[in-house]
Amino acid sequence: MTDLSMNSQRPITSEACGEAVAAARAAATASGVEVREIHEIAELAAVGVLFEKIWRSAPGTRPVTTELLRALSAAGNYVAGAFSGGDLLGACVGFFENPGKGSLHSHIAGVAQAGAGRGIGYALKMHQRGWALTQDVSTIKWTFDPLVRRNAYFNLGKLGALPVQYLRDFYGPMKDGINGSGDTDRLMASWDLAGTAVRAAAFGEPVRTDTKTLLDRGAAVALSVDADGGPAAGSADAPVVVVAVPADIEGLRGTDPGKAAAWRAALRETLGGLMSSGGRVTGFDRAGYYVISKEEQ
Repeated sequence: MTDLSMNSQRPITSEACGEAVAAARAAATASGVEVREIHEIAELAAVGVLFEKIWRSAPGTRPVTTELLRALSAAGNYVAGAFSGGDLLGACVGFFENPGKGSLHSHIAGVAQAGAGRGIGYALKMHQRGWALTQDVSTIKWTFDPLVRRNAYFNLGKLGALPVQYLRDFYGPMKDGINGSGDTDRLMASWDLAGTAVRAAAFGEPVRTDTKTLLDRGAAVALSVDADGGPAAGSADAPVVVVAVPADIEGLRGTDPGKAAAWRAALRETLGGLMSSGGRVTGFDRAGYYVISKEEQ
């Protein structure tokens, strides 16, 4: 929500829009849901309740209110839900960035536990992509916690987005059952909706990253997981660097908050430091490693 530098806008063809809409429909069908925009008060209220349950929010701290969702929807922004048999199983909310409709910021998205493992999150993002392209928007941005391994793989591997900025304690304290009580560092992801990698990902070809091969070719390990599950600093003295994240940071926040905080500090220093000095994140290995290139483009 902070990187306001705009990607260069490429012409969006009717063919690209049609292809994206078709991919969205295929993803929804595969997940067994109908994904559509939401405008009515009752369904907007259901979105707020859904997010409250997913984030396990403290009383009075719902992530989004019905009133805000109503205003966003009425102003032409993106509010959509995934429905199955009349039940709301997932939702996604976004709003336009400056300059007007230059890009869309995807603020929040989530899937109910009842819909887990069905690809509903992917179907929601495919719908959002198709919707944005039909609005003549070629870029969607959003933030995510860089310590959450499954989200990193989903965003970089499944969707083909790329981080463009490391944001320190972006939201400040968040009172919910997911983020814990620590700092809310985030990566800003940028999704080039008509890009080659994204188009391939939309048709089931994720971006593949092979850390083992990179290590065999001389990549450095700047951060790894030690024997006790904590962070272990290494060397970043190579053109290509890999940076590890723990397998389950959310579980670790509950069982060992100190170790979770150590991971936040280590990733901020390592990944944040590499990015601030010009390193580009080029992918994420499902095994739990970011890949950073320090070579000039």
